[in-house]
Amino acid sequence: MAVSSNAPRLAFVAAATPAARAARVALEKRYGAATPAEADYIVALGGDGLMLQTLHRNMSRRTPIFGMNLGTVGFLLNQYRAGGLLARLREARRVTLTPLRMVARTTRGQTRELLAINEVSLFRSSRQTARVAISVDGKRRLPELHCDGVMVATPAGSTAYNLSVHGPIIPLGTGLLALTPISAFRPRRWRGALLPRHAEVTFTVLDPRKRPVAAAADSEDIANVEKVTVTEASDIELTLLFDPEHDLEERILKEQFNP
Repeated sequence: MAVSSNAPRLAFVAAATPAARAARVALEKRYGAATPAEADYIVALGGDGLMLQTLHRNMSRRTPIFGMNLGTVGFLLNQYRAGGLLARLREARRVTLTPLRMVARTTRGQTRELLAINEVSLFRSSRQTARVAISVDGKRRLPELHCDGVMVATPAGSTAYNLSVHGPIIPLGTGLLALTPISAFRPRRWRGALLPRHAEVTFTVLDPRKRPVAAAADSEDIANVEKVTVTEASDIELTLLFDPEHDLEERILKEQFNP
């Protein structure tokens, strides 16, 4: 099938599964193939993991990304259909995501900065519970949390790991973040907090050498942290594209009524 010279340039990226790879070959034959650097749209073929990977790899380009589900859950993706892709891209609803910026200092005095689309998490690295103090906008709000971990989740990430540890689901556009403990031991009844999106959250690891803690921005880890600061990366905007009947806002709303 010939592709019009006026047609948008599409870059296809695929997960390592046979189904995703086969779909990529077929779609490139039908619509042409551009590199992500020169594309007008990036089409991700796989599951939510592949979509997050694609968003991270193309964060500086800010090219709109349209995902088609060839994985399992596919929360961030549309239904896979080979036909009518150009029309779907033209009619797609745009959703803008703003990631989180994590700045972590390790016990060796090293500082690293990472970006997270779903969540920033702290996890204990030993058999003992982690002991973490939590400050919000420079004010100590929780002097000592005994836990397996704690996280800050975006609205898009609120239906992922945050939901599995009983954190709240946050609709897009509410301007909130979820601060959620992971298996809190003390204070036993603390269930977390909802924070404004512009809040600065600082985690201070208490006794980090005896009770080591790792930090993660989505799937990238940093071992042996002693202080982690999380802010909204308001200078970065990511654009996801959704079929009108499968937009992300509707999916997040549906999750709140899913038994």
